[in-house]
Amino acid sequence: MYDFDVLVLGSGPGGQKAAIAAAKLDRRVAIVERRNMIGGVCINTGTIPSKTLREAVLYLTGLNQREMYGQSYRLKDDITVADLAARTQHVIGREIDVIRSQLARNRVHVITGTGRFEDPHTIAVADDNGRELKVTAEKIVIATGTRPARPESVDFDDCTIIDSDGIVHLEHVPRSMLVVGAGVIGIEYASMFAALGTKVTVVERRERMLDFCDLEIVEALKYHLRDLAVTFRFGETVASVQRHARGALAVLESGKRIAADTVMYSAGRQGMAEQLELDRAGLSADGRGRIAVDEHFATAVDHIYAVGDVIGFPALASTSMEQGRLAAHHACGEPVRALGRLQPIGIYSIPEISFVGRTEDELTEARVPFEVGVSRYRELARGQIIGDSYGMLKLLVSPEDRTLLGVHVFGTGATELVHIGQTVMGCDGAVDYLVDAVFNYPTLAESYKVAALDAMNKMRNIDRLGD
Repeated sequence: MYDFDVLVLGSGPGGQKAAIAAAKLDRRVAIVERRNMIGGVCINTGTIPSKTLREAVLYLTGLNQREMYGQSYRLKDDITVADLAARTQHVIGREIDVIRSQLARNRVHVITGTGRFEDPHTIAVADDNGRELKVTAEKIVIATGTRPARPESVDFDDCTIIDSDGIVHLEHVPRSMLVVGAGVIGIEYASMFAALGTKVTVVERRERMLDFCDLEIVEALKYHLRDLAVTFRFGETVASVQRHARGALAVLESGKRIAADTVMYSAGRQGMAEQLELDRAGLSADGRGRIAVDEHFATAVDHIYAVGDVIGFPALASTSMEQGRLAAHHACGEPVRALGRLQPIGIYSIPEISFVGRTEDELTEARVPFEVGVSRYRELARGQIIGDSYGMLKLLVSPEDRTLLGVHVFGTGATELVHIGQTVMGCDGAVDYLVDAVFNYPTLAESYKVAALDAMNKMRNIDRLGD
């Protein structure tokens, strides 16, 4: 007999959903998590704090109202880290309460400490005092997540030179900031601090940022970040960072020198697998701490599963939740559908980006014909009301069967709006549905009808010439 039917390592989005799904299937379930880390990195230092920080920045700076009330409009002149932290801590506290309640309500046993494998069915959990508890389980789900990758050549001090986790511990809003890496996390924080008035410089070794996104959307974001006084240095690499009493000096390989109060490294993330002693379970991780899984999220050892960021791309809270649920069902022998092919990507920059489906570049490379339908917020009554004159929604439509191939949104509410397109695509719906649908007026959702009509008119004009 095992102590538990299912044991989950980590209580982030993937682990939490795996534990609750198994409990709903009447299994005896336990979850192992470090003290003060219920909810994992997502709740405590990652997704929730950063998105709450973004809302606080937008509110306190009055950025969204400047179209109406002028560029000098500001809700609060001297915004402090305490102002931002107050809202962040409130939300984190409430989210932790919700998760604890869900785990308790579903009779998921919480074991506090850090787990590691003793053998394929046994986990040794060490608490803060070094005491160790050994727990056995028939099935084990690894959901330990990731931590920011820290180059060994960089002398992090969590004050002047920080990683993305260190943002929430800053004592004051820096006057200048150097962001190393123009990935999702780097761009999100760069836009937030630029909105606060920080002079931000972004250094990226590649020639473009967010290369998995639609090029036109990325160019629009880049334009707005430059409007917030963000400087981009593409094709550049940071050779060294020297810490001084009044800030830091970064030296690029090209010889350029950049001074900043704070340097934030956004150099990807490292899977939290090194402390698990995977070899005792017959498993291993790659150089980035990621564990390989099959389509059911099972590892090379068939009773051990892995979900969430620790298995790599796409490493999103949304997909991690679904991976956890699917892994738990498979572990419990419960039939379940495979992970859906349409997974939206949301980037919480200022302004937001979100998309689902394929980009223009992907379709062109695959030689798939498409037509583009565009709607701009400035042409919508709702866009005028909220003061968003830059937002846009773009539909990529197949001229053969008129199905949606991709939906790309930039601007206010992008991460919410994208789900309308996702639903139509998921039901194999055609652009005709959006043309015929009646949307509330005035709304941003109306942009779907405008973009659909735009695409339809273009296709009609081509058809006329072919007759």
